[in-house]
Amino acid sequence: MKLFGNDIEGGLELYQRLNPKYAPAFEKFSNEDKAALALYFLPHSSKKDVLGVTRPRMIKWYCPFADQKDFPSGHRYCINVYTGCSHNCKYCYAQGYEPNEAKCKDNYKKKLLKDLSEIEDFNIPPAPLHLSNSTDPLQPLELKQRLTLYTLEQVARYRKYFTTVTILTKNPTILTEPAYLEILTSIMQLPESHPSKEMFICKSLPALRVEVSVAFQDEQNASFYDPGAPTIASRLSAIKTLRENGIPVVLRIDPLLPRNPLPDGKSLKDFQLPDAQSLSELESLVSFAKKNQLLHIVYSVAKVVLPRYKPMLKSMDRLKQVYEHTANGEKLVFRGGSWRLPDNLAQAHITKPFVEICNDYGMNAYFCKQNLINTP
Repeated sequence: MKLFGNDIEGGLELYQRLNPKYAPAFEKFSNEDKAALALYFLPHSSKKDVLGVTRPRMIKWYCPFADQKDFPSGHRYCINVYTGCSHNCKYCYAQGYEPNEAKCKDNYKKKLLKDLSEIEDFNIPPAPLHLSNSTDPLQPLELKQRLTLYTLEQVARYRKYFTTVTILTKNPTILTEPAYLEILTSIMQLPESHPSKEMFICKSLPALRVEVSVAFQDEQNASFYDPGAPTIASRLSAIKTLRENGIPVVLRIDPLLPRNPLPDGKSLKDFQLPDAQSLSELESLVSFAKKNQLLHIVYSVAKVVLPRYKPMLKSMDRLKQVYEHTANGEKLVFRGGSWRLPDNLAQAHITKPFVEICNDYGMNAYFCKQNLINTP
């Protein structure tokens, strides 16, 4: 079956073979848009009776393995500019599937342009774009390769096919360079022909968000958990510069970790871990977000990841012991390659006091999944 951008019949034929778990993301669209989505996301040459969303080269479905009833991310894109990440954050969930070595992807620019061309040819309805969900798009490789800058330049060219553009990073300093500030300012503006422009204006929604991860206030604690990431001071300074230039910023105090005192009079020191997120330190970060008029705060509870390519770090094994102690005989939840505290215990011991601080400062705080789903 040879398919073309205006082949609605061929696209709908592909759509009929779509794995039912992805159906909720397609159902709200017209037949023409369903055909366009199928033509872009589904493998044209596959002989399988049931198809998954795996065809694109670089501009991919946000979470290609997620059942849309359980994780309703809908039609949205993700670009992981690089493979792997040199920040080496000990708690990073991507350790469960990403290689240890940070590197560029083969023929990245060519494949990116091919995807953008097909998005245009198939006339796909606009959707949110995320950079990146697995690797930092502004890690040290960017200083030499500038592939994220190139990506943003191309996104600006094809702006009508994207709604909110979200950049997630621990290295916002790069974004304060003139070339990046210029392209970010351009991406903030939806073209007049954009079908969602009126909605963004009416709801006063920013069409660009820079989400900066700052989980710690103390540099020593940050270096313990984020050994390869930029300093806290540099991140906070860059946030101030971005705001001075009118760039919308979200603060990700993410992940949240256990804090003293632990149940039964124990402390983190008993498990050879620092008390890295005291309530006073968290309050200082929330206060910073309020003072600098950040959009909102995003949080999640730390997962203990089972790495794919290396043994588990001793510090993460100790964090697992803290979770087991906190659970007091209740079994930890193992899902998606990582151990987690049961939700009721995570809320009682970790998230509830933090959210109360955010409320006291009038800062909206969203769990990471909620933040994703709410991004238009």
